[in-house]
Amino acid sequence: MKEYLNKKKSYILSHKILSTIILLVIISIGYWGYNKITSTAGETRYITAKVTRNTIINTVSGSGQVSTSNQINITPKVSGEVTYVAIINGQKVNAGALIAQLNTRDAQKSIRDAEINLESSKLSLEKLKIQNSNDNMNADLLKAYDDGFSTVSNAFLDLPNIVSGLEDILAQENLSDNRARMISKTAQDYRSSAETKYYTAKSSFDESRKFYRTLNRNSSKIDIEKIINQTYETTKLVSDAIKSLRNYVDFMAENISQSSQFTSTQNTLSTYQGTDNGHLDNLLSTKTDIKNYKDVFINSDFDIQSSELSLKQKQNSLQDLKDKLLDYSIRAPFAGTITAVNIKKSDSINTGTTVATLITEKQLAEISLNEVDVAKIKIGEKATLTFDAIPDLNISGIVTEIDSMGTVSQGVVTYNVKINFDTQDERIKSGMSVNAAIITDIKQDVIAIPNSAIKSQKGSNYVEMFTSQLAPPKDRLIGSISLIAPNKIPVEVGLSNDSQSEIISGIKEGDEIVIRIILPTTTTVAAPNLFGGSSGNRSGGGNVMGR
Repeated sequence: MKEYLNKKKSYILSHKILSTIILLVIISIGYWGYNKITSTAGETRYITAKVTRNTIINTVSGSGQVSTSNQINITPKVSGEVTYVAIINGQKVNAGALIAQLNTRDAQKSIRDAEINLESSKLSLEKLKIQNSNDNMNADLLKAYDDGFSTVSNAFLDLPNIVSGLEDILAQENLSDNRARMISKTAQDYRSSAETKYYTAKSSFDESRKFYRTLNRNSSKIDIEKIINQTYETTKLVSDAIKSLRNYVDFMAENISQSSQFTSTQNTLSTYQGTDNGHLDNLLSTKTDIKNYKDVFINSDFDIQSSELSLKQKQNSLQDLKDKLLDYSIRAPFAGTITAVNIKKSDSINTGTTVATLITEKQLAEISLNEVDVAKIKIGEKATLTFDAIPDLNISGIVTEIDSMGTVSQGVVTYNVKINFDTQDERIKSGMSVNAAIITDIKQDVIAIPNSAIKSQKGSNYVEMFTSQLAPPKDRLIGSISLIAPNKIPVEVGLSNDSQSEIISGIKEGDEIVIRIILPTTTTVAAPNLFGGSSGNRSGGGNVMGR
């Protein structure tokens, strides 16, 4: 054996180059085989992240130049009839100064209708709360409703006589409009006030009486409570009308030598006032009794979530209408000088009408937007401004003017947009390049995920999730491996921007979802060439699949 080993050793030493090559081949084949068996580069890898809450902002971007002299055409946000013009040509105005007032009649009617709808929703909610409890309703509350109906009935025995009596008094010759004009402007004002309050009271009376005639003691408690409230409000309006008419009669008596001619009328009005006040006290007492008894009546067996949501929606609608009412007051977007006034009282104007022209020396950005982007923005929206020459400066602004007509150049339509700076900075110079991001929509504290995590199938959106936590990445590669495919979770997508999307339903904060998938390469791993290189490409990474 020793002699055999010595021969082999002598052979290797005499053939060093060949022996080295054979050794390298053995090592290479072993290394390739080990990698072939243990490598995970051919597996699909999943990159996951936890779902968080975030703020999603949609913006429209544009670029332009800084201008220091700004002439803006002031236009209304709503259409309507001009009832008041507050400025004249050459007048200096402050930011927010009233330029003109539009007629709010239609807007006020919408608000009243919304208030009625809101009240109806409140009554429906109340009905839902008590609809199954009438049999168990305590005797005191039942008696309060019955007494309330009696109180309303008593009121409607006297109210028709009072309302018609007030009309007769207004029609008296010695209290006519002509007579008031002969006395003084003050007399005319007293009569005008008395007429206005009378017709307001009469309108309320007619509506309440019409509803009252449809009811009886066996009507629903909701309807009985409604007529009690309506009658109470009507009686208050009648009381105001009596008082206003009494003021007018007293004034006429004080300013006419034959004051005795008004004595009978004054006595009649005193009688009306006493009768009306009695009904007002009784109705208020009834309202209070019903409220007190209802407060102690416990009813916790009903699911009222849907009705409460409807009520909240009507409250929001009413608030939106009240907020929109502010648009009927046209105001200056910034301080400056009025150089033209293009409207007068009684003019009918639309949203594109130029009401006045305002000039200011404050800095602003003039940017250009294409027809697609300009349709997404409106006057009053906030914007973020950056400057190429001042990288560390970031200021806010507000859109104050949008061209109504575009400019066509080489078949492309663009529109000029002016953005007023909220703050002034001495580093900003006229003519500097400016970039603007106009905020068109924003949602705060919402479930937001990367767009790459959202996939679509047959018109529906979904995300992918694993039922169990994945093992951490190995081999210093990106992502984790799973032998089980992730689950598809349907989601409802809300507001989206270039990077993120709001998720309305389907997942919750803290869930871990797949945000990217790395697919394996499809090339075959080959054994190394014995004399350098390889006969195929070994997998060295993967294909990234994302959206």
